[in-house]
Amino acid sequence: MHSERKLVKKTILLLFAISLVVIAADSAFAQDETAPDLKPIGAGLAVGIAGIGSALGMGMAGSAAIGAITEKPEVFGKAFLFIVLIEAVAIYGLLVAILLVL
Repeated sequence: MHSERKLVKKTILLLFAISLVVIAADSAFAQDETAPDLKPIGAGLAVGIAGIGSALGMGMAGSAAIGAITEKPEVFGKAFLFIVLIEAVAIYGLLVAILLVL
């Protein structure tokens, strides 16, 4: 459990640093008309960060939900709700990517 938290923290920091680099590069190229368009990179980062985040959350919450359902079957609805909310994060990342590309 402790190593999973370290992995999550390192992943979040890495993705945050990558996002800052892309934002800085986009603002540096904002005045130049010949600069490359960074919207596809931002769209890819949106989908990637949302996918990684929801996958990590799904792994942790899913295993806890299965354990809770095994002990008390009446908590199935609450566990299912948490799983659906985690999936919504990945969908939001996809929507942001679509809006960036359009």
